[in-house]
Amino acid sequence: MEGFFNTLKSSGLVDAVKDMALDALHLNDDKKEENVDSKPRRHESSSSWGPTPQEAESGDSQPEWRRPRPARNDDDESSQSEWQRPRPSRNEDEESSGWRRPRPEREEERPSGGNWAQVVGDQEDGNQGGGRRQGNDGWQPAGRKQRPHRHPNDEQAEEYRHDASAQHYADEASANVEPTEEELADLSAACNRLWELDLNRLTPGQDYEIDCGDGKKLYNKEDMSGDSLFKFLDEGVFKRPTYARFYHLLDNYHADESKREELSATEEQEQVAFLEEISRTAPIKYLLRYLAEKRIVSGNMEEFKQTLRTLWFRFYNRGGTQNASSAFEHVFVGEIKRQGEVSGFHNWIQFYVEESKGTVDYQGYILPRRRGGDLPDSQSQLLTVQFDWNGVRKEQSSVMVGVSPEFELALYTLCFYVGEENNNVDLGPYRVNVKCYHMGEDRIGSVFPIALD
Repeated sequence: MEGFFNTLKSSGLVDAVKDMALDALHLNDDKKEENVDSKPRRHESSSSWGPTPQEAESGDSQPEWRRPRPARNDDDESSQSEWQRPRPSRNEDEESSGWRRPRPEREEERPSGGNWAQVVGDQEDGNQGGGRRQGNDGWQPAGRKQRPHRHPNDEQAEEYRHDASAQHYADEASANVEPTEEELADLSAACNRLWELDLNRLTPGQDYEIDCGDGKKLYNKEDMSGDSLFKFLDEGVFKRPTYARFYHLLDNYHADESKREELSATEEQEQVAFLEEISRTAPIKYLLRYLAEKRIVSGNMEEFKQTLRTLWFRFYNRGGTQNASSAFEHVFVGEIKRQGEVSGFHNWIQFYVEESKGTVDYQGYILPRRRGGDLPDSQSQLLTVQFDWNGVRKEQSSVMVGVSPEFELALYTLCFYVGEENNNVDLGPYRVNVKCYHMGEDRIGSVFPIALD
């Protein structure tokens, strides 16, 4: 018997058991320390042990069973046990339950898991006018085909280089733009009238075609769309004056929210020409008449164009940088915060342009909050989608597809001047909350639609 114990001792097994017991005691001490510091607990894996950082630096190795286990990544659903993973809500109206993930109403504050360093590396700032247009050699989503990119023709682009006062514009819209008493008393009725006056809105299946793919919950990180959102856009779309001029505004900005914006003479000219073009359309004419009836602006269109230019294009501070943003850039173009998060970016034309270049990766639509809600299809013109932009995630963004630039700008301006933070309105067949955040008294911080399903 004595020989048996001597054999065990010489094999090192006794010391091994002793060391394991000491390791367990130290592990308990570490857990107590985490509780004192209010740090989140890490759930340890049962495999993939490795050397400690000290061992890695020193080059010392230890037996496999003595190496500490790495902390489990709590953000990785595939590494969580079944009881840890978010469970689908049985009753979407009871989103306050502890194990349910609430769907945030303010889209601008969702975190992203994108690689901001890669975005900075892909920036190309050498284009004329100081814009932030990325080249096609930048970030590309894996497995996606780059689609043909429709854009204004060369003749239009050449004309837009002239002075704004020397350019050609469309004829004035001939439509009844006088607001009714009901519309003046009811913001929803006024917004619905704007929808009816959007004579330039595109027709699904005729002017464009989309493929919504499959739906998902916010916590689902899987790509639920095997292809792009936009399958087709008619080449005649960017022959329409307001669409063409809007297109030329999109490359005038840095995606990086921390970079100061500079306005070149060409970009200033593009702003003036865009406002001149949309001032001839029915939605903007109705907007002017409505705000004049409310005694918010005068009835002079020239003064109103300057008001719109100040409201939408004046630079202001955002993200700690002076003159780093504007309402137009944030809402229609989109920005990427320093911590790697897409904010803004609520326009379908910008989505189409970036997707056709390969810098937007559509991940699928967000399922309605309530079971039984209508699912979007190829005819839908209001979508809540998830996508990556230059590798940075936008958890959810509501987009009105096919609407004209003048309609969106008129709708958001109306809600800014007349509405509240939450504006539940009817837009044709859609019930929408136009969410509007003020920055100070006279600036738009953000404004975007939320589908009320």
